Amino acid sequence: MSSIADQQWRFFTNHFEVLLYVGRHPDAQLRVIAEEVGITERAAHRILGQLKQAGYVTVNKNGRRNHYRVLPGTTLRHRANAAVPIQPLLEIVNPLADDLHA
Repeated sequence: MSSIADQQWRFFTNHFEVLLYVGRHPDAQLRVIAEEVGITERAAHRILGQLKQAGYVTVNKNGRRNHYRVLPGTTLRHRANAAVPIQPLLEIVNPLADDLHA
């Protein structure tokens, strides 16, 4: 029997991991995003749709590929942190991503 301490856990949700990844790699293919985050393509597609609908990213077609842009001015979603802007957090965790400074 495994204890709770033995179970894998992470600091960030899959939504945040996807947001970080597309901030670093705005032209990444969905398959690559899914692989790097450790989720299925279907989950990556669903999460990107939710992030787009919630106003965290824009998705523009560039030929046959998508280009993702993380939008400034958004805040964390949990009610305990709803006033916390997401941009500075993304910049701390992801300081080299050009699209995060748009």
